[in-house]
Amino acid sequence: MGNLDKPQLLFYQKMGELFYSIAAADKMVREEEYDTLKQIVSKQWENLDDYEDPFHTDAAYQIEVVFDWFDYEQLDAQDCFESFADYKTENPSLFTKDRKQLIWKTANAIANSFSGKNKSEVIMLTKLKQLLKD
Repeated sequence: MGNLDKPQLLFYQKMGELFYSIAAADKMVREEEYDTLKQIVSKQWENLDDYEDPFHTDAAYQIEVVFDWFDYEQLDAQDCFESFADYKTENPSLFTKDRKQLIWKTANAIANSFSGKNKSEVIMLTKLKQLLKD
């Protein structure tokens, strides 16, 4: 396991911000959405690379930490999505094909985890799909 550089740590924090924005698109984060996120992080994001945070924990868990914090603070989903979009635009090299596929898979799973996708989530996913094309 490698030591974590700041750009990689920020990448995972931004993933938490994005996934929070999808879950909170309808103004409510449900337990099912958070459970889905935790499952995908442990089963797929954790194996994506070997970056660790300063505490030698897989950096992928930063996704959960940020998601949980933003939910606690009840941040605005649209503001979070726009912040992620800016980050993605400024750091295109961090968004490999594999990462983009996993981002899309995770966002879809979160949106589907509680009685299917609602209109707010569909709109957010449509914006994400456009963003990931670049």
